[in-house]
Amino acid sequence: MIEGFSKLSKENKISLLALNEESQSILAQALVNSDNISSIINDLSENTITHFALPMGVVPNVFVNGEEYFLPLVTEESSVVAAIAKAAKFWWKYGGFKAEIIGTLKKGHVHFFWRGSPELLKGKFDNLKEFITLRIAPLNRKMKKRGAGVQDITLIDKTSILEFYFQIEISFETADAMGANFINSCLEEASKALNQFVSCDSKLSTKLLEINMSILSNYTPESKVTAQVSCKIPELNAYGDSIGVFDYSNKFIRAVQIANIDISRAVTHNKGIYNGVDSLALATGNDWRAIEACGHAYASKGGSYKSLSKAWVENDYFNFMLELPIAVGTVGGITNLHPIAKIAMQILENPNVKVLMQLMAVSGLAANFSAINALISSGIQKGHMKMHLTNILKQLRATQQQIELANTYFVDKTISYSEVERWLKQNNKSK
Repeated sequence: MIEGFSKLSKENKISLLALNEESQSILAQALVNSDNISSIINDLSENTITHFALPMGVVPNVFVNGEEYFLPLVTEESSVVAAIAKAAKFWWKYGGFKAEIIGTLKKGHVHFFWRGSPELLKGKFDNLKEFITLRIAPLNRKMKKRGAGVQDITLIDKTSILEFYFQIEISFETADAMGANFINSCLEEASKALNQFVSCDSKLSTKLLEINMSILSNYTPESKVTAQVSCKIPELNAYGDSIGVFDYSNKFIRAVQIANIDISRAVTHNKGIYNGVDSLALATGNDWRAIEACGHAYASKGGSYKSLSKAWVENDYFNFMLELPIAVGTVGGITNLHPIAKIAMQILENPNVKVLMQLMAVSGLAANFSAINALISSGIQKGHMKMHLTNILKQLRATQQQIELANTYFVDKTISYSEVERWLKQNNKSK
């Protein structure tokens, strides 16, 4: 375990990451906005006028399935990195995090309307499925060589909820790629195959067919991962501040139960989970918007929006677990293009998709654990505002000397914008 990581200089932190010379050079250049990095970033979007920088921090001591990791996290919220680091350090003593992949299946759909006989369409589907398979075979060939590719093609009747509405649902495995372009290309080819099949069958008619769209789904409930921690109830005493140990575990569990029954709390509770997940997704060049949208939909799968994590006591052990649907990639896209995303992957020791999914779930669970701990003990503002103190001082244009004095003065005091502003005025008057 690494002690005092946050107190090290940037250079010493980087040296502990065991990066190669090229990556260390890129990190050094990034701090001064290297032209080489800028030229790549300029082409990542349209109408670029500048770059919007966010800090990338590193969390040490993350022990997952018996392996030690540094987590690179991109976030502007100052307390997130510290919170995850605190949780990781605590759970290291009790075997770290256990993570497990439940599945990696992704899906996409051809959305269409059929105004003919549903029974006739369903009766023809086996032949249509075979035709679609042949049409997408050239696109599927490379993915099959990687042990992935199209897994199944099914017809879904949605006419009970929208008149004439059907879907052709295609399931995919995409190995270490996110696979969005592959999936969408297959779906568009399937759409063309559907139209051609209908036009060539004398019992069917394209006049009865309206293809609306073909697109992957970011809802991936069959691409899922769990992360879990557990320890004996008395061992929570080291994390429970001044609360009695049994009161602490019960209070923690009740906090999760509240998020499971109250949508107002559940949204904020799950947002705290995605503080950790999104930060790692952003660092590795993955689509954090799709990941989060999927998670929120999954939280509503039972008909009401609930907590994505759960906590319980069993045989005198406290257990805390998170189950998330996550679809990510470790090859292709921004992950292999953005210089800093490539370094983030190197910091993670170039994981495959399954390992990255596990690390994202762990990051979310650690963030959630620290957030609940703060809420049921000292309150969320104490730690958050302590981390936010420097930002407030900079907004108020404090000098470096005043920042150092303020950090000492507010070490055991309540921090708020008004209190810092008042202290700064008094400090200026005393000069």
